[in-house]
Amino acid sequence: MRVGIFFQVRLGSTRLPRKATLPLPGGNVIQHVMRSLAAVHADVRALLTDRASAAELRPFAEIEGYAVFAGPEQDVLARYCMACREYAVGRVVRATGDNPLTSGSLAAKILRAHEERGADLSHYLECPLGTGVEVVEAEALFAAERDAAAPEEHEHITTFLYRHPERFLIHEPVAPASARFADSELPYPAGFDHVSVDTQDDFDRVRSIFEALYVGRPLEAEQVVQWLRVQCAGGAA
Repeated sequence: MRVGIFFQVRLGSTRLPRKATLPLPGGNVIQHVMRSLAAVHADVRALLTDRASAAELRPFAEIEGYAVFAGPEQDVLARYCMACREYAVGRVVRATGDNPLTSGSLAAKILRAHEERGADLSHYLECPLGTGVEVVEAEALFAAERDAAAPEEHEHITTFLYRHPERFLIHEPVAPASARFADSELPYPAGFDHVSVDTQDDFDRVRSIFEALYVGRPLEAEQVVQWLRVQCAGGAA
């Protein structure tokens, strides 16, 4: 079965405009997302965007060895399904362009677990939001494209699957211990349970992590979790 690593990204964000191109040590946000999964096996690597963003994002994608696929702006489910058909992909590793701390090791592990379980959709629980990926079968996406009616089920590509566990095998294992950041005893400040970039505060936190830890190679969830724990304990990373 052909595996595609697909990133969804566009430049029309309203909360943090053009966040995919914001600079971080070693590259911008979208470049770090693409690099994060470089070691994960795939037959196709593509950046999935809208037509308005494609031309500006293309140079970054080409540098990192990614194709660019332009589809609908709001119907992200349709964009993914179109890309699956275009590249003849049967399984998708899905990441998003606002997660420069996506973990390659977690992605490789959940991909193996997904294959072993024969699941339709898989992801880890309890790792910081922004470090994990989803693995989803193309046939499950096609079923959602055919049957989903609610607007949010087209904006968020796996919502329909989560709403119908009677139809789809969903595998949700707890992340490896070193990558977990969901301990109830940790008095972490608001926002410290995620490293996805959605607001300026999010970006400032992620930039601090890169400035503290980045040494020329993708950061892993274990490093991020350790940094977060030190911050929450009141120390200096």
